Amino acid sequence: MQADDLDAFEAFFGLHRTAIYRTAYGLTGDPHLAEEVLQDTFARAWDRRRTLRLDVSPLPWLHRVALNLCYSRLRRRLRWEPISEAVVRLVQDVAGGPSEQAERMELRQIVRDGIAGLAPHQQAVVILYYLQGLSLEETATTLNVPVGTVKSRLHYALRALRGRLEQDRRFGGAYGAAEGLEAPTA
Repeated sequence: MQADDLDAFEAFFGLHRTAIYRTAYGLTGDPHLAEEVLQDTFARAWDRRRTLRLDVSPLPWLHRVALNLCYSRLRRRLRWEPISEAVVRLVQDVAGGPSEQAERMELRQIVRDGIAGLAPHQQAVVILYYLQGLSLEETATTLNVPVGTVKSRLHYALRALRGRLEQDRRFGGAYGAAEGLEAPTA
């Protein structure tokens, strides 16, 4: 790739595109905007292909570029849209009848709305840690902050999310406050 091999870049893109798209989609909630961020992220990777380090994974750098692109595009929109289907993995589907499916869909929407209401730096750690499944260290590397900062942001994000869920009339206490979302201890 560093020697201008387009086939190598295509393989690089294929290897990392899904993770970067999910991050962009998780933060923007807009599939079209997430696709734009994905394309711009890899355009920057191509532009900087000769300076990418070979001794470390490029994924943290790609996530950081994608997050920065998301933030700048969202600032231009002057409003935050709810996080869309990216939150689906927070609430696992289990077999059930139509009423259980309707309850799960409503719960997903409540959680999406709660995450969308968090501060951008809190949304980023929730998306990277919970939705992308990155470790604390990987999340810290991606955001270029210490691990302690990631833990702190997750703690305050979950506290804020619990508060939002407890105040949400739709939640009605049927599921318990943010059940299943625990701050990492490692």
